[in-house]
Amino acid sequence: MSGRFAFLHSLWINTMPCCAATPPLQRLGLLAASLALVPALALAQYPGRQFPRDALRAEAVFGTPPQVTLAKQALTLSPGARVRNELNQYVPAGTLTGQKRTIHYTLDITGQLRDVWLLRAEEIANLPWPSTLEQAQTWTFNPSTQTWTRP
Repeated sequence: MSGRFAFLHSLWINTMPCCAATPPLQRLGLLAASLALVPALALAQYPGRQFPRDALRAEAVFGTPPQVTLAKQALTLSPGARVRNELNQYVPAGTLTGQKRTIHYTLDITGQLRDVWLLRAEEIANLPWPSTLEQAQTWTFNPSTQTWTRP
């Protein structure tokens, strides 16, 4: 009776029959192809960030939260302030104590820092970027390319 059912293949016992039948060179080729995709996937993880029109640029020195110094002017983080790192992940402001970083920021209606983005090198190289509200009001912003044009 066992010879009669020898042609049946049990998916419960042999769950991945395709891998067992794959020749070693073919497996090596698949491994090489998958490793070739890793750098492309790494670049796709960091798309360009979209900053709002009212985002200004400054050199910031982070003190004990909620204290931040921008261009020798002491400001505070608002109670709901969001600080994003270079990977656009939220970070606690306390982890930045004592650091000097180039940032983009927005202010709330009370003049406190509402949103803070820690900039990557390619974002810092995007010049010009306004550092005052007066500059932002007179310059022209292109949101699709994230560039400013002086008048």
